[in-house]
Amino acid sequence: MKKNDAINAVEPCLTKPRFEHTLRVAETAVKLAEVHHVSSEKAELASIFHDYCKYRSLDEMRKIIETSYLPNDLLLYHHELWHGPVASIKIEEEFGITDDEIKSAIYYHTTGRANMSDLELIVFIADYIEPGRSFPGLEEVRNMAKHDLIRTAWMISRNTINYLMEKQNGIYPDTFHAYNDLTRLLHGGSKFEK
Repeated sequence: MKKNDAINAVEPCLTKPRFEHTLRVAETAVKLAEVHHVSSEKAELASIFHDYCKYRSLDEMRKIIETSYLPNDLLLYHHELWHGPVASIKIEEEFGITDDEIKSAIYYHTTGRANMSDLELIVFIADYIEPGRSFPGLEEVRNMAKHDLIRTAWMISRNTINYLMEKQNGIYPDTFHAYNDLTRLLHGGSKFEK
């Protein structure tokens, strides 16, 4: 799917601020992909669609989770986690996007997971560091993203877990798995074979 077709497909589904966020994430992902030698086309397409289902009704997303291969335990956590997995299904159904790398990057862009691919890392990071975001500690994460995807994703996972704990919110297991896997990699572990 071409970039402009993807943009035209997602724009009507998003609020103006969310659409602008999406464009910034895509631009950030392309830059990261170029620096880290990952397909910029895949990074761009995954980023354009990463929030595609953000504003679907909760009932629709719940039904998709209940009737698909998605894990039902998603329903036990905040609905903000649902849109990535749901979008990974809907982009195939509605646009014929079957690339597993793109679908997985969309699926895990909010939670992360253990053994993320470089493309998954890029979309996960780009969503967090895009230029429209501003909060304490973000510049450190942005600077690290230019050099080290693993350490950057680890920082994001750590920050996310700390934030959710401070808010006394539940934390989806994939987020813990991502943090633990990234911590192992930072301490000299190797990536598991897929």
